[in-house]
Amino acid sequence: MRTTPPALLDGAQVTMFANLAPGQLPTGATRHSVNEFAELVVHLAVARYDEAEADCYLFYCTGDWAVLTDTCHPTEAEAVAQAKFEFGDVAFV
Repeated sequence: MRTTPPALLDGAQVTMFANLAPGQLPTGATRHSVNEFAELVVHLAVARYDEAEADCYLFYCTGDWAVLTDTCHPTEAEAVAQAKFEFGDVAFV
């Protein structure tokens, strides 16, 4: 399992990422339509498709950084806040 993401995920430039702690499960505050979401998500990444675009995305990734799903946010701070809402204590690098 790779602990750092590739520079691009799903064609978007990664600006920060977080590795979830072993056994760190979602809070249940948000529902995703991915089967076995809690077991599959190991990493989170914040990324932008275009530097000129204001929106950024919170990617929910597997152990090998495959993107399972995402949420769109107006700022990186809001994407990080969403990650903390969903997973509790998450440290982004």
